[in-house]
Amino acid sequence: MTKRRGTTYGFARTAKLVEGRIRTASETRGFAQSRLLTHWEEVAGPELAAIARPVKVSYGRGNFGAELVLLTTGANAPVVEMRREELRKRINAVYGYDAIRRLRITQTAPTGFSEGQVDFTHRKKQMGPRAPSPRACEKAKTVATDIADPTLRQALERLAANIISKSERDGR
Repeated sequence: MTKRRGTTYGFARTAKLVEGRIRTASETRGFAQSRLLTHWEEVAGPELAAIARPVKVSYGRGNFGAELVLLTTGANAPVVEMRREELRKRINAVYGYDAIRRLRITQTAPTGFSEGQVDFTHRKKQMGPRAPSPRACEKAKTVATDIADPTLRQALERLAANIISKSERDGR
């Protein structure tokens, strides 16, 4: 059996390129394993990941176990508090032992107010284009009345209706 040889032709995987930087950045915040940061949604679950973020791990002197600081908003702090023990068990499953002994929930980052302003809301999905107003549709029909081909006429009516509707919204 022949050994399969990697054929990347000089290219490297993106994960390998940023692995060192991610490790350095996470170690400055006390995270021994960057997987807790990079796979936070999988670790905490989608509901908790949407309302809380890990900020820092603090290791006590002589104590076994660390404290994980979670950042959340004021309204979501009670929800995170109620699920604290469940979340601690899930986090320790990533480490493979009882690494995190305590979870501290904060509404600002421990470094200050400006760094702690994290957006927890997900962006709204882009809605499709707005439907033109009935008045714009009537104006558009008058523009394309002379076109004999019905498919072309409908396309021009839609285009004209969208242009007229947009100019009405913009106040032109």
